[in-house]
Amino acid sequence: MVFHNPLILVLIFVVLPPLLYVYFRRTGTNQVIFPSLETVKNLKSSFFQRYRFILIILRSLVIMLFIIALARPQLGNEQTKVITEGIDIALTVDVSGSMLAEDFEIGGKRYNRLYVVKQVVKDFIQRRANDRIGLVVFAGRAYTQCPMTTDYGMLLRLLEKVDIGMIEDGTAIGSALGASVERLKNTSAKSKIIILLTDGRNNAGEVDPFTASEIAKTFGIKIYTIGAGTKGLAPFPMVDLFGNKVMRQVKIDIDDNALTEIARIADGRYYRATDTKSLKEIYGLIDKLEKTEAEVTQYTEYKELFHYFLLPALGLLLAELCLTKTRFRKIP
Repeated sequence: MVFHNPLILVLIFVVLPPLLYVYFRRTGTNQVIFPSLETVKNLKSSFFQRYRFILIILRSLVIMLFIIALARPQLGNEQTKVITEGIDIALTVDVSGSMLAEDFEIGGKRYNRLYVVKQVVKDFIQRRANDRIGLVVFAGRAYTQCPMTTDYGMLLRLLEKVDIGMIEDGTAIGSALGASVERLKNTSAKSKIIILLTDGRNNAGEVDPFTASEIAKTFGIKIYTIGAGTKGLAPFPMVDLFGNKVMRQVKIDIDDNALTEIARIADGRYYRATDTKSLKEIYGLIDKLEKTEAEVTQYTEYKELFHYFLLPALGLLLAELCLTKTRFRKIP
């Protein structure tokens, strides 16, 4: 609660103390002539004589409530309007068979790469605001899982449905970049980025990754590349002769040099994620790097509250007048 005229509240300390001082100083100064003191000694003060100070309390409350009402108490309802074009982001995720490698952990439990990537990407999406985000998945070819949208609820639902095996196997990095560029090239956003995550090297598709990067640059699209997976051998689930799931150590080759060059061409940066923590840090860093400057206009709507003080003041004033003329009536 705020006051439109807060200086008026000073009157409480200017008016009330002198009023109370004069009242209590004058109490008991009235004189009545009696023919004998014996008469006075035998008189007992009534209830209303003993508690006559209630009148000055009522009068003080009336004055205080009137002053507060004059100060115009208000309740503010603040609204902030953000005007921004946002950033257009294409999240490009590898769903090839190598993403089944279980070298990432969450809470001490081992999960495959795609599962962890989906959790981290989910957190990334939930941290964004006012941005249009699309989702492109790829393996042997690229597929648009979700077009550019600000409906993050729908985007997250479609992200949950992403799984290994939904596209024929392979790693078509060039095709994935081409599909992402196609989604971004005609948008009106001032800033456009592709965040490509893979754990392999380009071995499928008809589009060269470097050519796709050059095309992205011509459209003003920045590319961040992320290589996901441990360096060296990684535990990979397989089925033995008896149909049982077993873990085998397999070397999955990530083309760091190619991913670095792709990012360099398109004015981005290459990151290497070897565990869940580093993957979260990379998406967190990109989240901080790619922020829009918003023009903020703030509005405040005020609700007047003076009547909540004025009406009780009038009621107390009426009560004081009634008591003064009845129970607390004073006969000089």
